[in-house]
Order: sequence, then structure tokens, then C-alpha cells
Amino acid sequence: MPPSKQESQRKSKAGEVLAAKHKQLESFSQGPESLLTTNQGVVIPDNHNSLRAGARGPTLLEDFILREKLLHLGRERIPERVVNARGAGAHGYFELTRPLVEYTRADFLQEVGSRTPVFVRFSTASGARGSADTVRDLRGFAVKFYTREGNYDLVGSNIPVFFIQDAMKFPDLLHAWKPEPHHGMPQASSAHDTFWDFASLMPESSHMLMWLMSDRALPRSWRMMEGFGVHTFRFVNAKGASHFVKFHWRPKLGRHALLWDEAQKLAGRDPDFHRRDLWEAIAQGHFPEWELGVQVIDEAKAASLGFDLLDATKLVPEELVPVLPVGKLVLNRNPDNHFAEAEQVAFNPGHVVPGIDFTSDPLLQGRLFAYTDAQLGRLGGPNFHELPINRGVCPFHNFQRDGAHRMLLNKGQVSYEPNSLASGAESRVDGGQQGFQSAADELESPKIRRRSPSFDDHFSQASMFWNSQSAVEKDHIVAAFQYELSKVEVPAIRQRVVDNLAHVDAKLARKVAESLGLAPDARAAAGRAGFRDVAARLPVEASPALSMEGNGNGNGIATRRVAVLVASGVEVGALRVVQQALQDAGATCSVVAANLGSVATASGQQLAVDHTFCTVSSVMFDAVLVPGGASAQVLAANGDAVHFVLEAYRHCKTVGVIGEGVQLLRTLGIDAGEGGPAVPGVVLGRNDPPSRAQLAQEFVAALARHRHWSRANLEAVPA
Repeated sequence: MPPSKQESQRKSKAGEVLAAKHKQLESFSQGPESLLTTNQGVVIPDNHNSLRAGARGPTLLEDFILREKLLHLGRERIPERVVNARGAGAHGYFELTRPLVEYTRADFLQEVGSRTPVFVRFSTASGARGSADTVRDLRGFAVKFYTREGNYDLVGSNIPVFFIQDAMKFPDLLHAWKPEPHHGMPQASSAHDTFWDFASLMPESSHMLMWLMSDRALPRSWRMMEGFGVHTFRFVNAKGASHFVKFHWRPKLGRHALLWDEAQKLAGRDPDFHRRDLWEAIAQGHFPEWELGVQVIDEAKAASLGFDLLDATKLVPEELVPVLPVGKLVLNRNPDNHFAEAEQVAFNPGHVVPGIDFTSDPLLQGRLFAYTDAQLGRLGGPNFHELPINRGVCPFHNFQRDGAHRMLLNKGQVSYEPNSLASGAESRVDGGQQGFQSAADELESPKIRRRSPSFDDHFSQASMFWNSQSAVEKDHIVAAFQYELSKVEVPAIRQRVVDNLAHVDAKLARKVAESLGLAPDARAAAGRAGFRDVAARLPVEASPALSMEGNGNGNGIATRRVAVLVASGVEVGALRVVQQALQDAGATCSVVAANLGSVATASGQQLAVDHTFCTVSSVMFDAVLVPGGASAQVLAANGDAVHFVLEAYRHCKTVGVIGEGVQLLRTLGIDAGEGGPAVPGVVLGRNDPPSRAQLAQEFVAALARHRHWSRANLEAVPA
């Protein structure tokens, strides 16, 4: 049905929407002023001394300036989110590149080239607001679209599935996953008894556990991780026709991960590693970008997929339903105030616009209730939509009134509907055809507290995920299970987990069990409550798209960080050529030495130092470069420098050495001399001018591979 004249008037031109949101936020902004005042605007004469009864006397209760400051301080923190408390965000836009008129009437998905302002918040799920960024966890990936028809929130994750099928179990999952209540530990970690006790008794979590133990749970950067809508939603077009839809965000920089050893060390070196990475990238003009893709599924064909689309523990393999690229997300502006924007932003999967609708996914249905309730408690009342970061760019009007923190000044005597006093005419509409229209979904009856048998397959997609991983990725999954379960103190819990893994893959279960002194027992798992003896045959046994290895290369080296280790006597001729090549490709170089200031080069010049070994380590960089000259010998005698190179080497990162730097490698026990066998990812160069260009080219090419997994005997490297 075509929009009414009133609806058309509500919508601004597509090009005006971006500016409208920025202008709206600007109206609430405040820069530094020359005068200090109270919150009532009274100028403060002295902001250092309380009002006292004499110079050494007691402070007077009448000091309203002191009282205001202290009372505000005690109320500055609001309750943190129960889930996804640790996070940060950025502003940007979504640009449509393919119209979806045939599938949805959503206005922001109609016109190619139209840009919709967005605010995106990334987060960890389990930890408190003060926890570290790089813990093993799923990441929130929530996007608020400020569309011309209202706000639309796509509240997703960097993992396309979840632990449970029904929202009834969500409080239990969180209680098990969070710190154990008797001592409040561990923080932001799944490696403890209560989590694995719960997971071992819930076989439906098997697929999610495979993702959580994989490299997907340790992203190198928020800018280098995928995002998913998790649930199956509906697209509804102008004719009322409905299709199921899955949402995918694909990072332009590729999909890349940290190693577990790196993640642990970064949590100590820089617990803000991910949020700092996002902030600095945007500040430097390296705007993060993702491609939005959708999997559109005809409802009549959904049953032929071999699993239930309403089951949030399942994904749709791209081999069955290709992902259709439809637009791009670009983040190009950091917040002006973290609390006012990233902390007060209120997401809700129930915030939809005409043309996007829900399904009967029981986990989604619970989220539709829980998110609104959570925002009411966290943000202090029903008017959180009036906070600047949550305001839509289109007008809104209803007869809801009052409540805590009400900002809108509603004029007139009417606060009800229908009425004839506000606009002079009744506004009642029964069954109107404008605005949001729910899809006509046929519902089953009678009421029943039971799940559909189509939800009973708990292992086939977990097996598919395992089969899709490379050898290295499988090794990482095994090691993750071994680490987590080694932290579990109750033997029976460890046994139940490996018994369940036997239904995912027998070899996986044996490898995990071996380091725990156990033997997996598939029959025992099948005899426990909650087990469903259903093994569906999926149309595909493996999905290459689920592997990160090979799917992240070819994206260049933009924003990658290279550490250049130097000391007095460094030769900078070849170094300058490599640095320029890296800069041209979008990477950044940081000079690291024993002390700040500068070091003397071989030619007597001074080379500025950016960092010292005591403040940075190799885990904060993507590659290491050791220039030649007398500098290499000095570095070889510095334990911090030696560890820096060895650690990068063991983490399979690119290591470049120039001239005398080769001797440094030999002292470290790395045989990378000329004429000998090539070591993957170790780039050798000479200081002579004719070879410098080739050296730079080889180093850039090696860095573009990101990791070099085929290095031998890494276990022997002392780092």
C-alpha cells in the first residue's frame, strides 16, 4: 500500500538524514567554558575549598556547592548491563548498494545510495564493565539505525548461534557463566565449574561451545570480526509477502584472531586493547567498514534445510543459501562522551520498522521482553528513548506522559486517545493499514510447555563446524577445551563434557580427554537427562565459510602495526624504504627501543623512539622488523628485545631482519641464514640499495598473510 500523505511528510530526504542526527546530537553538546558554575548556573567562586567555620574549623552543612558535587559523584554510575557490560561504540552510516524492494518495505532498504545514520556498540558478553577486552568470549555487535521511519536495532553478535534454544534458560545460563556467587570469581571467564556444569547438562549448547572454543572468540580487533543477527527474522514487502532472513556483517579488513597466549598477555598489558584500537583507527581516518549481507529464505522452502530456522543454536550454511550483499556500514566518528553515548545507548531487538518483523524463535521472543525491562531499570524509567543517543530522527507522537526524566514538554490538556480535544478530530483507527504491519503468521495450538521435536538435533551443526576448520584451527579448539576443563575442579563435570564431545567428533573428544586423564563415553552422554537421540543429516558436512583461515587473506595490511626494534648504531637506509612501503599500504610503524627520546643511527643522525620495551610487547603488534647495523648486536644482549622477537616468532607473525639482524636470529636459535631452508614468514634483507625495494615488497607480502602456521618446532621457542 502506498504511503499516506502524512507518512510522506514525516520522511525527510535521504540525503538529509545523516546531517539531521548529527545536528540533533550537537544541540545537546557542550564544550569547555571559562566560568565554573553549579548545575543551577550560579558562578562558583572557589572550587578548591569548602565553606568552614574558621580556617581550621568544621565544614558547614550549608555549603550547597560542596553538597552538589558530592551528591552528583555518588550517583554518577548507573547499573551496568547484566550482559555486554564491557563495551564501546562509534557513529557512522549505512549505505544501501542493492535495493530490497522485492523482499521488504523497510524505507532504508529501498533506494540505492541512501545513507542512514547509525550508532554501533561492540562489547564482551560475560564480564563486568571493568574487565578486559581480550578475554575468551562472544562479542556483542549492536547497530542502531536512525531511519526515517523510526529507530531499528539489529542487536547481534560475532557468533551466529547461541547456547540455548529457549529464553527460559537465559537467566540460568547467565548465573552459571558469571562469577560464582560464593566468592565472586572468576571475572570474564568461562573456565570454571558452574559454567561447564551447566553446559555439560545442556547438550543443545554443543554448537555454541565449538564457536566459543574457536579463534572466533578471540578477535584481533572489533574491526576484523564478523557480525550476525543470530536469530531468524522476517522481511515483509509492500504486498504483505513474507520471507525469512538472516543478517551478516563482513569486515572489509578480513576475519582475524588473536592467539590465546596473546589474548592473556594483552589483558594485562592493555585491557582496553579493542576499544583503543577502534578509537585510534577512526581518529586516524582509517574508518572501519563492513558489508551487510542477507540470507533470504522462502518460507515454503525452510523445512527442506534439514533443521529448524527458529532454533537459535543453528545457522544456515552459505552453501545452501548464499549471502546476498546489500550495503555497507562505515564508522567515521568517535563519541564525544563515552557515558552519554556508549553507556546510555539503549538497544532492543523489539525496535523494528515497517518491513522487518519477528519470528516465533523462543529465544528471540524472550529477548523482546527482557531488553525493554532491562533498560527501564538501568536507565531509570520509561523515558530512556528521549536521551539524545536514543532519539530518532523522525518525529514521534503519542499520548504517553510523565515518568522519570521526562524531557518533552507536551502541550495541551489531552493525555488519552481517542479524543476530540487535541487536534479537533478523533484519531482512533481500528485495523489501520498504515505504519507497522505484523506478518500474518499461522500459529499452532493448544498452549503447551514443550519444545518442537525439530529442535532436538543438538550435535550435527557442531560437527559441521568442526569439519569446516583447518588443522591449525582444530588444534586451537582442542587446546581451548583442554585449558578450560583443566580449570574445572569437579571430575564429573569434565567427564560429562568429553562424553558430549564424543557425539560431535570422536577424534576431538579423545584429544580433549587425553590431557585430562579421561576416556570419552558416548553411551553415558546418551543416557543423561536432556540428551536427544536425534542425528539429522545436513545437506552439507562442512562449510568452508566457517573457517577463518584462508577467508581473511587478500585484504591487504591497512592499519596493521609493525614494531621496529632499534638501538644505537642502527642502519636506516633499508629501513626507510620498508617503512615507506608499509605506509603506502596503510600499515603503521612504531620504533621501539630501551629508552624514550632517540637513538643515534650509523650515519650519526637521530632516530625518534615511540615506545620502550617496558611499555609495549610483541603481542601489541602484527609484525616485527629488526634493521641492520651495530644495533642488532646491542639488541641481542637485551633480554627484553630477545623476548620480543622470540614471542612474535612463536606467535607465527612476520619477522623481518636486515643485514646484521640475521645474526640476532641465529643467536636466538632461529636458523634463517641465507642459503639455508626458508623459514615461513621470516623475511631476510641486505642493506645494499639494489635489494631494498625487493625486501620491502617481500615484507609487505608476508605481513598480508597475517600468520605463518607452518613453522616447525615452535614448542621449543622460549617465549
